[in-house]
Amino acid sequence: QVQLVESGGGLVQAGGSLRLSCTASGRTFSSLTMGWFRQAPGKEREFVATVTWRVSNTYYADSVKGRFTISRDNAKNTVYLQMNSLKPEDTAVYYCAADIKGTLRSAVYGDVYEYWGLGTQVTVSS
Repeated sequence: QVQLVESGGGLVQAGGSLRLSCTASGRTFSSLTMGWFRQAPGKEREFVATVTWRVSNTYYADSVKGRFTISRDNAKNTVYLQMNSLKPEDTAVYYCAADIKGTLRSAVYGDVYEYWGLGTQVTVSS
């Protein structure tokens, strides 16, 4: 079992920044491919970013590329999502997810992730 706890959400003005954190426990963190997803009210959950296990390859949704940065610290069992130049359309609940030894190719698909956090709310005001 893997437990994931997100933090760092909040209310920010458009153009501002936030950094989300997700701390994992229960399994060797370095064997986990980690992803961030988000879900806005009335919308489907969507992929945001991923960082793979072992070589830490990253991949981003087009909507956040150049503004968001995903990173991981295996020593702290934590994955981060640095969000800059935030827009009102970034408003959503952000979820952290873990896939055991997941591949970059499949990392955009939420269904492959075995474990999920409870989410943290990000609200961007215009």
